[in-house]
Amino acid sequence: MGCGKSTMGRAVSALTGVPFIDLDNYIEQRFHLTVREIFAQRGEDGFRDVERRMLQEVADFEDVIVACGGGTPCFFDNMEYMNTHGTTVFLNTPIDRLHSRLMRGRHKRPLIADKDDEELMTFIKEALAKRMDHYSKAQISFSSERLENKSEIANTAREFAELLAIPIKQ
Repeated sequence: MGCGKSTMGRAVSALTGVPFIDLDNYIEQRFHLTVREIFAQRGEDGFRDVERRMLQEVADFEDVIVACGGGTPCFFDNMEYMNTHGTTVFLNTPIDRLHSRLMRGRHKRPLIADKDDEELMTFIKEALAKRMDHYSKAQISFSSERLENKSEIANTAREFAELLAIPIKQ
């Protein structure tokens, strides 16, 4: 949450012409429900099962950029599955940058909307500690620290595309 998955995905897609899929949005379109509604109806286990099936579906698409939710790599064998079906990238963002981004947008995120600044910092640290074993299995770690304005986003997207050898469209 807050590492820039959607920002990076859209920017790299615009730069390269490679289609971008946000897995949560894909799930919502396929099920005609929000992620929150799926959680409410099916519980976390039910959502994670749906998420896994949709991850496997988009993994069959050719030449796409997929941003999965922060929990996706942490369930079932999802991380191993992703590693065998594409190039996985951990968007590595310093905790203080995550904190500043999430403070600005927390009202849009139900899990953190009611947290004060200190509680938010604790939440971020605890979530990363729980998930880092999974994130560290990504094939590439890439800094997403510089996504604070249009210029940084454009430069970071270009660096990302060059690192992954994705041709930039003319």
